[in-house]
Amino acid sequence: MRRPIAILLWILLILNCVVWGQTQSPASSQGSSGSRDSMPGMDMSQHNLSGMKDMPSDSDHDQSEASAHVMHSMEGHMDMGPHMKMTALGQPKPGDQARAQKVVEEARKAADKYLDYRVALANGFKIFHPEIPQKIYHFTNSGYAMEAQFHFNAEHPTSLLYEKHGNDYKLVGVMYTAPKRFTEDQLDERIPLSVAQWHEHVNFCIPPADRRKEMLGPHPEFGLRGSIATEDRCDRAGGRFLPVVFNWMVHVYPFEKDQGSIWSVERQHGDHD
Repeated sequence: MRRPIAILLWILLILNCVVWGQTQSPASSQGSSGSRDSMPGMDMSQHNLSGMKDMPSDSDHDQSEASAHVMHSMEGHMDMGPHMKMTALGQPKPGDQARAQKVVEEARKAADKYLDYRVALANGFKIFHPEIPQKIYHFTNSGYAMEAQFHFNAEHPTSLLYEKHGNDYKLVGVMYTAPKRFTEDQLDERIPLSVAQWHEHVNFCIPPADRRKEMLGPHPEFGLRGSIATEDRCDRAGGRFLPVVFNWMVHVYPFEKDQGSIWSVERQHGDHD
């Protein structure tokens, strides 16, 4: 009896992967130069920001604009107030330090492969919004993002984090993701919460199509820097409310020397997610 059930589960998983892969085909067709409109594995185009397509829009340019806004908004997380949720730093438990150190070692092993960004591009990583000047560029792997929905493999980070220097990129860290439905206990199973603090971006009010440019202006109402942070206010303003924009995520800087720098929350706050 167990064997047929196991086979059925595998079939369902394969079908899910095929369907998910088909939703990625437009991004894949862009080649290794990058994916502009979605960050795979973070519930941006597939489930959440795709909701913008239900709103009045003259062209796909509006979708790119909105996606670009999200990237622009996430520089300097400290200013995001009600639009960012973080896990609390938990009490250390026996084995936490050893588990966290194992993640760091595997993250460093993974990062060593991609010190040359061209190797990352050749191995399925794509640059998220390469046309936008950023402090940190995310090179995201769709396959690893999908894997992270079901299983944690520290050698398969969802994204590689690069600083751009002229025409070159310097690898500084990696990013892991977890499903937004995860509880803190489930996040702790992946990386101890006594060491790392996961975060997610929340309370995003999508403006009507004719007001999207306002998100990039001073004192916006909409977006991840907007004054609107509740569904009621968003509805009254004519927007569409998303409780969570992306999945859970955490940055690791495996080339640093001390634990505080490796798991630096302040540094994450300064990076684009």
